[in-house]
Amino acid sequence: MSALHIESQGQGQGPVLLLLHGWAMHGGIFAPLVEALAGRFTVLTVDLPGHGHSRASTLPLVAETLADVLAAQLEAREPEAPAAARALVAGWSLGGLVALALAARHPQRVRGLVMLAASPRFVAAADWPMGMDPEVFASFGADLDRDLPGTLDRFLMLGAQGSARSREALHFLRGAVHDRGRPTPEALHAGLALLRSADLRPCLPGLAVPSLWIAGRRDRLVGSQAVQTAAALVPDSRLVMFERAGHAPFLTEPAAVAEAITVFAADCPP
Repeated sequence: MSALHIESQGQGQGPVLLLLHGWAMHGGIFAPLVEALAGRFTVLTVDLPGHGHSRASTLPLVAETLADVLAAQLEAREPEAPAAARALVAGWSLGGLVALALAARHPQRVRGLVMLAASPRFVAAADWPMGMDPEVFASFGADLDRDLPGTLDRFLMLGAQGSARSREALHFLRGAVHDRGRPTPEALHAGLALLRSADLRPCLPGLAVPSLWIAGRRDRLVGSQAVQTAAALVPDSRLVMFERAGHAPFLTEPAAVAEAITVFAADCPP
């Protein structure tokens, strides 16, 4: 199977920080955050299968499978020093599902987990009313084959809405989505399938690593209540709420998000 594209940036003295992007994006979406963190960490940005420079990857877009692959790649970075292979793992939106699976399945590889506007279940259910309305979510899949560019733009607009700097966020998102080539239709459908079906709530009470949950109060895709509720189910967790942010606080307030991650990292055991 084709490998994932992973870029390494920064020479900071802190631990390795692994960043996992959301639906339809690629690792380049984290550029403002990487710029703020590269002096403190070695930052690894991943392009998930079918996205960006991993467009040719045949790995399935399945949280558990990708968690296993990434754990192996972290171990391979420092085969003689297992402690150095322990990374901070941060996932945004869909990437949060992969990050959470990695922390749950391979805690020996994860120093701490950062959930960026991410929750363990994306779509609402009877016992999870704070997720996205299933009918609204289903419309993305139905529209994807008929109007892929329009569907992507609709999703980006939802991602930017609510923020006090929504125009800037939307401009950045629209520029970034095609920056490394449009994701494959197969990957987009696979990502929607993951968002529709994944439910990682059962792993929260037993999570063995510290976690930081970052939410935007005005998030239109992953509501702040979902992030708060999930964080409350996890031992050794902390919550940071950005009152004027939407779904991408790392774009609109990168310095503040970088500071929250740095403070969290300092409290994570090596």
